This record gives sequence, C-alpha cells and structure tokens, in this order.
Amino acid sequence: MTIYIGNLSFQAEQEHLSDLFAEYGEVKSCSLPLDRETGRKRGFAFVEMVNDAEEQKAIDDLQDVEWMGRMIRVAKPPHVNALVVPVAVAAVIAIEL
Repeated sequence: MTIYIGNLSFQAEQEHLSDLFAEYGEVKSCSLPLDRETGRKRGFAFVEMVNDAEEQKAIDDLQDVEWMGRMIRVAKPPHVNALVVPVAVAAVIAIEL
C-alpha cells in the first residue's frame, strides 16, 4: 500500500522517511520525486508499506504532525484511474471533432 506525504522539509531524505514509517511496520519502498529541470526535491514523497493496518495507523498518527520543522500531510494518494479517465475521454472527444 502507498502513502503520500506532503509539505516535507527539503532536508528530508529517503532514510529519514523510512525510519519514521518503520516505527509503524515494514516499509517496502520510499521515493522522493525530483524536479526534472532543477534536480531538487519537490517537497513530497511516497512510502509503500507491506501491511494495510500498519499503513492506516501511520496515516492516522502522522497526519498534521510537525516533522523536521514542517507540518506534514499524510494520506492515501488519489486513485490513478480517477485522474486518467477524464483526460482519456477528453482526448477521444477532441479526436472525433
């Protein structure tokens, strides 16, 4: 299961996040996306955990908590298909016109 973490400090590293979420259970992966042009961190991350119950506990406990000097936002990311389908439909409509 994947967790979105927003409003991160730009000093946060993958190891910091892995250590934080490991307090709640096994962390499968952690990624901090970088800006394509500057190579700088974008201020958010994704942590994937093995267990759903541990994931939910981490979300509940860490939501709106100050961490590394910032109030972090912790939530499940929106479902990818919910974002892709409207774009695909709009593209089909534009092609048919």
